[in-house]
Amino acid sequence: MGLKEATIYLDNQFNTYYAGQTVNGRIEYVFDSPKKVRGIHVKFKGEAHTEWSESKEETDTEGKPISTDQMITGNEEYFTIQYYLLGSNTGNEIEIPAGKHVYNFTCALPPVLPSSFEGQFGYVRYTVKVTLDRPWKFDQETKMAFTVINALDLNLNPSYKEPIHMQMEKTFCCFCCVSAPLTVDVYAPVSGYCPGQSIPLTVHVENKSNVQLHLVKVMLRKVITYRATTPTSSTKKSKELVHTVQEGPAPAGTSKQWTINLEVPPVPPSNLVNCSIIDLDYDLKVECVVSGLHMNLRDKKYVTIGTVPLVSAGATPSAPAAPSPPTPSQPAVLPTVPAEEGGGAGGWVAPAAPPYQALYPTLSEPVYRAGAEGARRVQDRGDGDHTRVVGHSYFAPYYPTYAQPPPLPQ
Repeated sequence: MGLKEATIYLDNQFNTYYAGQTVNGRIEYVFDSPKKVRGIHVKFKGEAHTEWSESKEETDTEGKPISTDQMITGNEEYFTIQYYLLGSNTGNEIEIPAGKHVYNFTCALPPVLPSSFEGQFGYVRYTVKVTLDRPWKFDQETKMAFTVINALDLNLNPSYKEPIHMQMEKTFCCFCCVSAPLTVDVYAPVSGYCPGQSIPLTVHVENKSNVQLHLVKVMLRKVITYRATTPTSSTKKSKELVHTVQEGPAPAGTSKQWTINLEVPPVPPSNLVNCSIIDLDYDLKVECVVSGLHMNLRDKKYVTIGTVPLVSAGATPSAPAAPSPPTPSQPAVLPTVPAEEGGGAGGWVAPAAPPYQALYPTLSEPVYRAGAEGARRVQDRGDGDHTRVVGHSYFAPYYPTYAQPPPLPQ
């Protein structure tokens, strides 16, 4: 059989890094018999990919119209870093003895990368793949996906401190009469938030009409634009519900005021910087559901999701600082390896704390939680039949989330 086990370990608990940081890790092989290889090859890759099917109208040989499904795709590569951990692609065969063998690798990430994103019609994904390069036989590959975050400090753009205000008004007709207005005001104190925070919403209803307002629904949505380029250019837009809250009713002739909180779950930050085939935004949509056959009231405003929350005045830095890796609250996934097994003197060191605490003393460390959109299959068109994916072929990015977020600026 030869290869019995192959496992990749990275050097922090959540397998999460910020753009510009260095990824350190190792692969552990267990062979139950000697293995002949040309070498062991590691490849780091960052890319975005979009893909969906569209109907294409054609004509058959008799000139009759027919409809066929056509797969259209887009692809964008950010970096590929690859090298041999053992041997080379031109060297002689090497026999690896039976038993456990450990090989270390490292990769410095480029300083500007879009955040990891997994969507229905596309993704931004970062992977490491280690290959047993075997001459005259199929290669054996082991692959792992990891998260990359492009930091978005909300304190660096004054517009994120601006409030959100939606005002809706409607009158209702009954025969020849027009009712007094139904007015709904929705207010949020700022327009920038981070996962773990709640968006505090004040809803004021002045219902002078003769129609009941059943409920007011406030929805946080992802607004995603996917672009494809092959074999033709196309765009697909998607609006996905992230979270919703609601209050009601407000009967005819009454006034109501509610204070409700809309929690922001772990989601990727707005604006996939440096990605030209996927746009990611968020909005707050308000829908006021009224009785009868009348049209509901609707409005929406964009909101920004960041990685560093707004803090009180006086703590804003003059320039953005390079973020450091997340600090695990538990032992790292990557165990300490004795030097004689390839771990280096002293073994692996836990990641340092983020520097934001020095810039914003009231800010607590984030925790890292799996994305609310869930795990997706990460085997793709570049993988063969003999590619093993660490984590049962499914992957969910981890995003910084604030369990104890600071109070919003006043």
